Amino acid sequence: MGVVVPIEERSPDPEASLADLVALVSGGMERVNATILSRTGSDVQMIPEVANHLISSGGKRLRPILTLATADLCHYAGDGAVKLAASVEFMHTATLLHDDVVDGSDMRRGKVAARIKWGNEASVLVGDFLLGQAFRMMVEVGSLKALDILSAAATIIAEGEVMQLTAAKNTETSEAEYLAVISAKTAELFAAACEVGPVLAERDTAEQAACRAYGMNLGIAFQLIDDVLDYGGTSDTLGKNVGDDFREGKITLPIVLAVRRATGSERAFWKRTLELGEVTDNDLETARAILRRHGALEETMARARLYGDRARDSLKAFPASPMKHALLQVVDFCIARAH
Repeated sequence: MGVVVPIEERSPDPEASLADLVALVSGGMERVNATILSRTGSDVQMIPEVANHLISSGGKRLRPILTLATADLCHYAGDGAVKLAASVEFMHTATLLHDDVVDGSDMRRGKVAARIKWGNEASVLVGDFLLGQAFRMMVEVGSLKALDILSAAATIIAEGEVMQLTAAKNTETSEAEYLAVISAKTAELFAAACEVGPVLAERDTAEQAACRAYGMNLGIAFQLIDDVLDYGGTSDTLGKNVGDDFREGKITLPIVLAVRRATGSERAFWKRTLELGEVTDNDLETARAILRRHGALEETMARARLYGDRARDSLKAFPASPMKHALLQVVDFCIARAH
């Protein structure tokens, strides 16, 4: 079994892998950001306060960037990509507001969670407002296919959240069941964000499917790295408290892999902490030690790299271009966050 180097000791800067893509879509993202600001406006004062607390908190806006990038990859030159990119960001922000209520989280993107500052009710309702605005912008674009893709994604994401609730605290969750959860809860929005680009460009179904597959595999890789970071990262890297998944009893891939190989005493530990929620001060360190003993973090990273390779392969249908190269680099960004 290989030695897992503590994530805190790894040095490569993942931001470098994202720089080319950010530069290529910078003009479009200025318009997306302006759209976001204008669409969070409301006569109800609390709505822009809550929305902008999260929207302006430094997230990379990777999902709307991907919408602009895949539209450009397919040579789309219209205005629709900007509104759809803003819609994607609003959908993502709404899910974060709702997730923090469901999970009881205290931090988001390195700041106090909106639910702590304004309460659970305001977080849920402002999330609903953002979803409403997202769908209004989709309708304004006028592409029924794009509207179908993003509205279906909203449904699938909600299904993923409910699936996660049923899997929470269940240490018998299988790898296949867990991958189904993250495919719906996290990767679906990546997939939809990428698929609407070629749809707007009216490209053939093969290119639409290729972009969707790129987003789906990228999204799974992204979530698997988040799973690793919850046990081996820092709050600055993760944007929330390290160990939140553990404290909330979430079953993630490192846990699935470790439980599969657990000794009797380890199974008793996972049952006490994850199923019964009896967590003491030193339990996170014990959990990390067990995960490393069984190579669960290292194996989760290997799975992430596998999905990253699948994302890269999905773009083989497209000829070489600066945008394609930048999209391939995004895979490196997602994986390098745990290096």
